[in-house]
Amino acid sequence: MVYFCNMESNRQKKIGGILQQDLVEVLQGAATKGGLRGVIISVSKVNVTADLSIAKVYLSVFPNKGAEELLKGIRSNTPLIRHELAQRTRHQLRRMPNLEFFIDDSLEYIDQIEKSLKGKKNPIEDSDLLDKRKKS
Repeated sequence: MVYFCNMESNRQKKIGGILQQDLVEVLQGAATKGGLRGVIISVSKVNVTADLSIAKVYLSVFPNKGAEELLKGIRSNTPLIRHELAQRTRHQLRRMPNLEFFIDDSLEYIDQIEKSLKGKKNPIEDSDLLDKRKKS
């Protein structure tokens, strides 16, 4: 069993940064070759385990409507992506960690919060809503 700790070592951060930079190039290149014009794929974060065996990759996709289908495609091509990364980082890393891909929905979450604050139920403008939320 592999554990992710909250405190990342400098080595974990360095490897995560290297992987993040190269993954952006690999994924964006694959998207343009695959005919996905107008889709922006960004790697928002890469967390590497303490033993450097697993890298959790968080992707942000715009527009978000096809993100799940794109994630399935990326996951099915993980061995090819891992091989391409290994070729790019062969002088920096001895072993390529296993890659696990996830959708980073933090931007969508922030957008929903902004929309709710601008909507009809804005607690800043309607002070009656605040009375309902007070703790007794």
